[in-house]
Amino acid sequence: MPSINYPARFEFLDEIRDMVADVARAGGFSEKTIYSLQLAADEAATNIIEHAYAGVKNASFSVTCEMQGDKIIIVMHDNGKSFDSSAVKEPNLKADLAKRQIGGLGVYLMRKLMDSVHYESSKSGNVLTMTKRRE
Repeated sequence: MPSINYPARFEFLDEIRDMVADVARAGGFSEKTIYSLQLAADEAATNIIEHAYAGVKNASFSVTCEMQGDKIIIVMHDNGKSFDSSAVKEPNLKADLAKRQIGGLGVYLMRKLMDSVHYESSKSGNVLTMTKRRE
């Protein structure tokens, strides 16, 4: 499946979620897992919009979503600010909401919902690859 370019704006999150759901449904994933895949893709795209492209006008990023055997692979590529995913600590979910650190929950969710989450930054941009095997 070819990459689809999306403007880095929140109103395009529905289209990204729909694309992920369509590919996952065709690939035989359960509705429960499709919801998890959509949530992970939504978090990833939101991070690109909010952080990689903070304050950048007319930015865009590409999304590829395809089945390879019994796995769905979601790849997002942007040219925004890079991100050090290893610096994100696992959030303390037991702490009072008022005392919890801000941020990191989206990355935590992606790692919990997907089988693998791989992020790479280079001169050609940032690439996030998430995979999930069909149950």
